[in-house]
Amino acid sequence: MTELNELTAVSPVDGRYASKTARLRDYFSEYALIRYRTRVEVEYFIALCRIPLPQLSGFGEGTGKSRDTLFSDLRRIYTGMLPDEAARVKEIEKTTNHDVKAVEYYIKERFDDLGLSRWKEFIHFGLTSQDINNTAQPLMLKEALENEYIPELKGIIATLAAFAGEWEDVPMLAKTHGQPATPTRLGKEIRVFVSRLEEQLRQFESLSYPAKFGGATGNMNAHKVAYPDIDWKSFADGFVASMGLKRSYPTTQIDHYDNLAAIFDSLRRVNTILIDLCRDIWTYISMEYFRQKVVKGEVGSSAMPHKVNPIDFENAEGNLGMADATLTFLSLKLPVSRLQRDLTDSTVQRNIGVPVAHGLIAFASLRKGLGKLILNKEAIDADLHRNWAVVAEALQTILRREGYPNPYETLKALTRTGAAIDEKTISDFIDTLDVSEPVKEEMRAVTPWTYTGL
Repeated sequence: MTELNELTAVSPVDGRYASKTARLRDYFSEYALIRYRTRVEVEYFIALCRIPLPQLSGFGEGTGKSRDTLFSDLRRIYTGMLPDEAARVKEIEKTTNHDVKAVEYYIKERFDDLGLSRWKEFIHFGLTSQDINNTAQPLMLKEALENEYIPELKGIIATLAAFAGEWEDVPMLAKTHGQPATPTRLGKEIRVFVSRLEEQLRQFESLSYPAKFGGATGNMNAHKVAYPDIDWKSFADGFVASMGLKRSYPTTQIDHYDNLAAIFDSLRRVNTILIDLCRDIWTYISMEYFRQKVVKGEVGSSAMPHKVNPIDFENAEGNLGMADATLTFLSLKLPVSRLQRDLTDSTVQRNIGVPVAHGLIAFASLRKGLGKLILNKEAIDADLHRNWAVVAEALQTILRREGYPNPYETLKALTRTGAAIDEKTISDFIDTLDVSEPVKEEMRAVTPWTYTGL
């Protein structure tokens, strides 16, 4: 069998784009999943000790170590876990044919190594595998987004905000329906994207990461029958909160995933805005409003030596689309399960890192593309100069104010003859109007460069 590496990987996420996604391996790889599962199991055992369950009140007796020292030893089972330790879990799984049970057995082995064997049956006490999965996987997603994804997104927003400030006073012809329209300013058009992204980021940061923690069918049956006097609901709420998550309650055997779907939907909206940005910048480049810095050694076309293609924006758009497709499927599929549970969520949820990876690939391309942009003010000015007809809106509005008869129709007749409209055409037209000289001067001051609004 061919050895797996960046050249032989099936997915471009781990192949062609591996350098851009390698940091996600600590969150979404099989090794990472095992480590996060182990983390939940260990922290749950520690939480049981802190109640304490009667049988755990003497935890650590005879070991010569304090409870806090032992808790640190237990935490090192996951904080110090290397791929070799995770491989041991996979070896156990060959026998159990159950991935979460393999984690439990692995931790029990480590308890034996630490001289804690007499307490190991309280590992995974009263739980089902989805209590572990539906806590570990949202935690993986949360930490990946907070540590890797959101900082990159904020960096893009900051870059766009800087452009918006730099280009605040650059007049630009607007294009609605692809046709010349009322002038705007380039900085304002970029600020639209800043505003949209900031609002989606605000909405995203208001969301909580859900976790299911309730036993076989969500009711903590085993916990209650063993220790009926403990407030297990409060315990579960507090334990999940200690992991930085919010407990879903009530649930079936699995999380209902509605709140996880909300996170996916929020990410998709961000991506969709960025697709819109990529297409606009691509179009501005084709209109020569922007040139691109030439990178020595890069080839734009295998046949046409002159070309400098907007490939970074095309790459970003493509990867954002791939991310959105996966996010859409995750959002639509995960909340649907037969009765108290079926297993379709298990294989699907293993892909939550895929849209994050495509997002990071897109962010890298978008940052690179934005860094190449060179404002071509001459082309922007030339487009304004060719389109004096766009001041017609301003002129007819002033005429409306002055009570001039049929102002819209008057300007329509001027601008839709098919003849070219230039500065002289507008000036000559103003001269013919039956309005005061101050009003004419006011109208003459309106140009495609000054008629840019607020």
